[in-house]
Amino acid sequence: MGLFDKLVSWLGLKKEVNVLCLGLDNSGKTTIINQLKPSNAQAQDIVPTIGFSIEKFKTSSLSFTVFDMSGQGRYRNLWEHYYKEGQAIIFVIDSADKLRMVVAKEELDTLLNHSDIKHRRIPILFFANKMDVRDSLSSVKVSQLLCLENIKDKPWHICATDALKGEGLQEGVDWLQDQIKTMRT
Repeated sequence: MGLFDKLVSWLGLKKEVNVLCLGLDNSGKTTIINQLKPSNAQAQDIVPTIGFSIEKFKTSSLSFTVFDMSGQGRYRNLWEHYYKEGQAIIFVIDSADKLRMVVAKEELDTLLNHSDIKHRRIPILFFANKMDVRDSLSSVKVSQLLCLENIKDKPWHICATDALKGEGLQEGVDWLQDQIKTMRT
């Protein structure tokens, strides 16, 4: 930790934030989180998450603790145990998986209607991932299929991403950082 980072931390300017990273299995959650970490901390091989893992990365003013939750059907019921601690949500969608878009919408609806989320103004960042895959849906189409326009009580944003190359991720993190800063003032 450099002198400037220590000063920022000591002054309380760098805030810790708990973020839940949710989405169906194989949507790219772990790859996205891996891309957000410093290059010297990135894993070379990504394997499917079993249960959940905890990862950390920093921006200029926030320190993120990300709960990378498995999207496999048998583990999705674990998500709700972490809702209370979450201060933001990253919801990852495989924009090339048209067949499971309905399942992604069902999981999103369940999330939004949960008592620990429903009445909180928690920011939600959507990553429409795998834009590099041929015939993937645009972020606008993903937004329409998930009916994101119906989310009126929470700030949300959707970004088209290619997690393997890291494209679109910074835009989303910048938006999320701004939302969290706004909520804390």
